[in-house]
Amino acid sequence: MDRPLTIKKLVCAAATAATVLVSAGAALADPIRVAIANFGEHPDLAATIKGFKMGLAESGFADGKDVVFNESHTNFDRTLLPQMLAKLLAAKPQLLLTVTTPVSQTAQVTLKDKRIPQVFAAVTDPVSAGLVPDWKKGGPGITGASDLQSGAAVTELARKVLPNVKTIGVPYNPGESNDVAAVKFMQDAAVAAHLQFASVGVDSTNDIPQRIASLKGKADIIYVPASNLLQPAAPAIASAAREAGIPVLSPDDASVKEGLAVATTSVNYLQVGENAGRIAAQLLKGADPATIAVSVPTLAEHQTFASKKAFKSFKMDIPAALKDCNCFVD
Repeated sequence: MDRPLTIKKLVCAAATAATVLVSAGAALADPIRVAIANFGEHPDLAATIKGFKMGLAESGFADGKDVVFNESHTNFDRTLLPQMLAKLLAAKPQLLLTVTTPVSQTAQVTLKDKRIPQVFAAVTDPVSAGLVPDWKKGGPGITGASDLQSGAAVTELARKVLPNVKTIGVPYNPGESNDVAAVKFMQDAAVAAHLQFASVGVDSTNDIPQRIASLKGKADIIYVPASNLLQPAAPAIASAAREAGIPVLSPDDASVKEGLAVATTSVNYLQVGENAGRIAAQLLKGADPATIAVSVPTLAEHQTFASKKAFKSFKMDIPAALKDCNCFVD
């Protein structure tokens, strides 16, 4: 009588073990949760996020299968950043992507659990922003991909657009570390290219007409940095610059495609995102963020675009250096 009972117990034990194994398998199959904190809707930022997902997929983390994404943005409202981040982190992600400098800085303070790695993207100077100690390594729990442009590429483009250019003017937001770093970066690039440099602070979009007008007679061409204040206000900058008779160069191709800037040698933001995605894949596989250097765009990751519409609106002829460039978007 004991034998059938023993067999029954063995069958029950086997069934229980099988259930446990199935449950464990299901748990292992659960996709990794990745939170994406963005600043607002902008073509470059959208391309960055798209590239990030591509970079993860190329590294073996397929969307919907291996990873799932929870995305949010604040429509460029800084005051809403803590609230957005708190909501994203409440879902207990296994990795956090922060897009732009303000979002990344706020997240670095907000993210108390350093077991959740933070990857930033579309941050011009993460060292000046205090995100990492230097360009060659990450910080505690954080590293990422910069969108730093080549200064030499910008000054070279300025000379192609305006062969007799002598002074580059740069509007910037003094309250944003990203902008302050961009001004220093462009000033150094101008000096290296034997050009003069002029800058003007813009604290509010309401100040744009007056501040851009102040560059008349001081700058031959304007370069607008990848500023979270100024880029969304590209139409206002273009209008004021046309009034002042100063052509505009942009760090992104969106303004050129819209005919607001005459040309750009832009960082490929899809590539910036891919660089961040590859870094994220390393972290998800167990790498320490502090050991991973910040990714910086190479010259090959820059693209030149120009706009005939913008040249016409600024009452300029197409320069000889760009006539055969095969880079016009209209």
